[in-house]
Amino acid sequence: MTALAPAPAPGPAPAPGGSGDERLAPSSLLRRLLGRPELGAVVGAAAVFVFFSFAAPSFLQASSLSTILYAASTIGIMAVPVALLMIGGEFDLSAGVMVTTAALVSSMFSYQMTANVWVGVAVSLVVTLAVGFFNGFMLTRTKLPSFIITLGTFLMLTGLNLGFTKLIGGTVSTKGISDMEGFPSARALFASQWTVGAVTLKVTILWWIALVAVATWILLRTRAGNWIFAVGGSADAARAVGVPVVKTRIGLYMGVALCAWISGQHILFSYDVVQSGEGVGNELLYIIAAVIGGCLLTGGYGSAIGAAVGAFIFGMTSNGIVYAQWNPDWFKFFLGAMLLLAVLLNAWVRKRAEARA
Repeated sequence: MTALAPAPAPGPAPAPGGSGDERLAPSSLLRRLLGRPELGAVVGAAAVFVFFSFAAPSFLQASSLSTILYAASTIGIMAVPVALLMIGGEFDLSAGVMVTTAALVSSMFSYQMTANVWVGVAVSLVVTLAVGFFNGFMLTRTKLPSFIITLGTFLMLTGLNLGFTKLIGGTVSTKGISDMEGFPSARALFASQWTVGAVTLKVTILWWIALVAVATWILLRTRAGNWIFAVGGSADAARAVGVPVVKTRIGLYMGVALCAWISGQHILFSYDVVQSGEGVGNELLYIIAAVIGGCLLTGGYGSAIGAAVGAFIFGMTSNGIVYAQWNPDWFKFFLGAMLLLAVLLNAWVRKRAEARA
């Protein structure tokens, strides 16, 4: 009789999921949390909230919440596209004055042409998107750093804002357009508000939430999001695998311009008059919100949600200092301290995530 072959030695038990490949094993909740760019910002936001809850009793009032959300939304609308741009490895130092440019074009075109204000709004959209296209086009054609390109645009827009406003109107501010046709409907879209109990919610909060949702969907669910991360990680490597680097960069700059247009219309239809010197320095606030939210200055890492949380931290801090009745001169100190702490916390979270990978 033929001898039976010996039974094979028992191997290691397969993974619970039916596969022995550890790459297919479900990751733990802690590992997934440590891998999120916005984790550090969420921890920081919780700390700031708790701190001002004790330091300023009025901080927890419903009316205070509406003020904080409004301040956060005005920064957050711009922080979201700036975050996407930073993930793509670039900067835009003209973002702050571009908001003012968008408002000035709408106001002056409507007033001087005695047209419906919606015509001025449409012209402003075209002009603002053209500025964003210019930034992206010059960056891709000249190969100069985005810092230099957008610094030049910042200076040009600052001069144009002041020069054209004084040339056309004779002063540094625009004329009122509240009596023109289309103003009520435009205000309803860009500057309306609702009161729910003791909380007053302004439409910028809805714009902010919508932009965060769209940006998050783009980053995590579309091919364009993969392109953004790839370009920010290594433009040469992305180009080698077929990523349209030029179109991606131009699109990111036009995204910043689109949100600058939205912010500019809010300013115009909220106050009716626009000062030509506004917006200078706000670009740093947008970048700070994105960095606090987990975006790396080197690109390739970050999230829109993190930038939104960073803007919320800004809103809590700027108003919390007022509610605590502290000297507002200390605001910049706290902002700088938060920036450094956020960067250190984000770096620690990334190291922990890489160590567990």
